[in-house]
Amino acid sequence: MKVHYGIEAIPTLVNPVVTSGTFDGVHLGHTSILERLKTIAKNIDGTSVVITFWPHPRFILSKDTKDLKILSSIDEKITLLENAGIDHLIIIPFTLEFSNLSSKEFIQTILIDKLHTKKLVIGYDHRFGKNREGSFEYLSEHQKELGFEIEEIPKKDLENIGISSTIIRQHLTEGRVDQAITYLGHPYSITGKVIEGKQNGRKIGFPTANIHVAENHKLIPTDGVYAVSVTSKNRTYDGMLNIGFRPTVSGNNRSIEVNIFNFNETINNEFITVHLIQFVRKEKKFKDLQQLQEQLQKDKEHILEIIQNNG
Repeated sequence: MKVHYGIEAIPTLVNPVVTSGTFDGVHLGHTSILERLKTIAKNIDGTSVVITFWPHPRFILSKDTKDLKILSSIDEKITLLENAGIDHLIIIPFTLEFSNLSSKEFIQTILIDKLHTKKLVIGYDHRFGKNREGSFEYLSEHQKELGFEIEEIPKKDLENIGISSTIIRQHLTEGRVDQAITYLGHPYSITGKVIEGKQNGRKIGFPTANIHVAENHKLIPTDGVYAVSVTSKNRTYDGMLNIGFRPTVSGNNRSIEVNIFNFNETINNEFITVHLIQFVRKEKKFKDLQQLQEQLQKDKEHILEIIQNNG
């Protein structure tokens, strides 16, 4: 997949079949649109093109974004769309100025003048431009003069899936990782840089990589212990993730730390990705480090069983 940043970076493409949206999390609802996009592109010897926006439009349009959380950072979104088999991704900076672009200006400037769109595929009730004024009905009525075909994924097709980014966020914040994964169609992932920790885990035989997530609005699931897989330097390992305040060692800040099984490399300042498989238990304060060590051993054995059953 080729990634292009900004309107001016849009290249000349052969028979571009286009869709647009925020695609937060790239869940199964999005996948239904992407699969249709790819099918059409293949049938006309064309190119599949996704237009997305960064930052998330709600960060620009909403007055209070303190509690707004997203499922995927821009880098995670790029990876997910690449995994979905899209040919070209166009990332448009979402600014106040861009938000004031009318639907006609969006269609003319981007879809027609820049992309020379062959066909546009959109989800039910998707709208373009300022105040979401550009509707499927408008596009259908002006199809001939616009010079490209338009297809809308029917309401029933998307409603049958019954998925939204909002529902997935709720499942993750309430510890229902299995349900979130089912709706996503892939594991929920957290990518971050490994930073120096206090080495408490190493003292009891469970060294951890402490993960710093640069994207402040990335949704971090509810506190607790998780079965995970870990990708480091293009290799994947099993692991045990803890999210929380480490009450046994009087932690003051919420942390994300993973014990990677059968792994002894130094990866400080490296980027790793943890893929959540299952929620194991809530975070708990133990009497001392020995009791914590005993519980972690039980957790590891349980997680290995989970991973084996999921394999």
